Amino acid sequence: MAALTGLEQVTAAAPAAPARPRLWRGAVLLPAAAYFLVPLCASLWYTVHTPGAGVSLAAYGELVTAEGFARSLLLSLSLAAATIVLVLLLTLPAMLAVRLSAPRLRPVLEVLCTLPLVVPPITFVAGIGTALRTGADVLAPTPFWATLIAAQDPGFPVVLVLAYVVLVLPFVHRSLDAGLRTMDVRTLVEAARNLGASWPHVMFRVVMPNLRSALASASFLTLALVLGEYTVASLLGYEPFAVWIVTVSGSKGQVSVAVSILSLVLVWLLLLAMSGALARRNPVTAHPVKERRT
Repeated sequence: MAALTGLEQVTAAAPAAPARPRLWRGAVLLPAAAYFLVPLCASLWYTVHTPGAGVSLAAYGELVTAEGFARSLLLSLSLAAATIVLVLLLTLPAMLAVRLSAPRLRPVLEVLCTLPLVVPPITFVAGIGTALRTGADVLAPTPFWATLIAAQDPGFPVVLVLAYVVLVLPFVHRSLDAGLRTMDVRTLVEAARNLGASWPHVMFRVVMPNLRSALASASFLTLALVLGEYTVASLLGYEPFAVWIVTVSGSKGQVSVAVSILSLVLVWLLLLAMSGALARRNPVTAHPVKERRT
């Protein structure tokens, strides 16, 4: 007891840790916050202030009746949702199969997923346009011609979803790879399989709940890329939200800046909603798997 009392006295008498790390954090975070908030506040002031008329919210009121606003926004959100689902269905099973069955193919998969970073977007969209024109001529006598035309429907262009999947593939791969490195995938899968779980059960009830943060990061990056992508959609002749903003900016400057601020707030709200939805789900490892009956 005396030894413990002495140890407590020494611990209590020890000097407090210096406050230098807090000062360094403040010195770094304050300029970073100013770098992001000052342009945002300047843009907000530009949308609400008119010389000679004072402060007005007329620019935001025009968004309700602006032609193409709701249509382009819904198109971008639907494209983002389809892209998130498709890219996760392609990458996650492939990465799990490589980790469990063919570890030597991991460098090959990593190189394939990183290739979109090497190809410039303008070259990528030029290749897509050439392939679509050539495919329409080649497939005209076949039943696949109707499928190719349906994939280019302006109401929901599937070709944009496929292009966005390729563009976002490096970021999704990095996010999922970082998440898979933090867990013992082989042990979890083998334990679930030995207890009688099917492969869909293993995927949706064991692996994915333990990859919540990685899946959220991949979804966030995909959503941000789709909502802000302009080159591919514009050159292919479609008008999602980013293309609509550029089109409006030529005639209504305040409205276009107001739309940009509104889209930024909308993206933040969507990211917070997705993060909250993923955080509310409990890990699957807390739920026992039923044993196989013999």
